[in-house]
This record gives sequence, structure tokens and C-alpha cells, in this order.
Amino acid sequence: MKIAIVTMDGETVSQHFGRSPYYKIYTIEDGDPVSVEMRRRGTGHFAPSADDDPHVMEHHVDERGHGFDEGARVRHTMMAAELSDCDVLVAGGMGRGAYESFRHAGLQVILTDLLDINDVVNAWVNGTLKNMGEERTD
Repeated sequence: MKIAIVTMDGETVSQHFGRSPYYKIYTIEDGDPVSVEMRRRGTGHFAPSADDDPHVMEHHVDERGHGFDEGARVRHTMMAAELSDCDVLVAGGMGRGAYESFRHAGLQVILTDLLDINDVVNAWVNGTLKNMGEERTD
């Protein structure tokens, strides 16, 4: 199982999914982390590849709220593709459109108030990582 945690620095969970430049990815086997990888994000608000296509960066709000328009759907699909080898995505918070898009792509999405990445991994291994999806989406 692979858990992707969004981060700015490799130590703390990013509180804004779309603005984090990295994923810290843990491979968990038999309840133990067996490998760790820092992966630079290729998509998102600050990703260099997103600037290449102005249509991808358009932000529109539809009747369901932020993150459900066609441009957002395209961005979310690209982000989910970056995590195609992962099972779980952890962030401090994200928009409702992104949350639903990642769930639809097959990722278990967990929004947490834990800040330390090691605390997140330990809570996952112990089965105590609480998903605050309703409280931490906008």
C-alpha cells in the first residue's frame, strides 16, 4: 500500500493541497513503512507544467462550488494520474471538487489536522487516522 502526503518541506502536512509542491510517499507493508519517496508535483497552482496551458489554469465556479468546473476537472485528473500508483492521499485541506475528484479516481482521501508527517504515518499504521473531510474542505 502507498500513502501520498502533500507537503511543502517533507516534514509537515501541507494545509492547502493545491499549493503544495511535493508528495511524500510511503510504502507500507505488513504495518511497517518499508520505503519513502519525495516526489515533485507536476500539477497544481505552482506547478511549472500547468502554466503551459492557459485553459488548464482557468478557475470558474459552477453551481456546486469551487473545483467542479471543467478546468478543475482537467487539473484534478492530471493530479490523480501523478498518484496512480498510490492508494491513499493525505492533506490538511482541499476544495470539495478536488476531494470528490480524487475519491472518484479511486484514492482514499484523508484530510487531517495532524501536522507532522510521522504522526500521520503512525496513525495510519495504528488505524487511528481520522478523516476530517467534511470539516476541512471548502
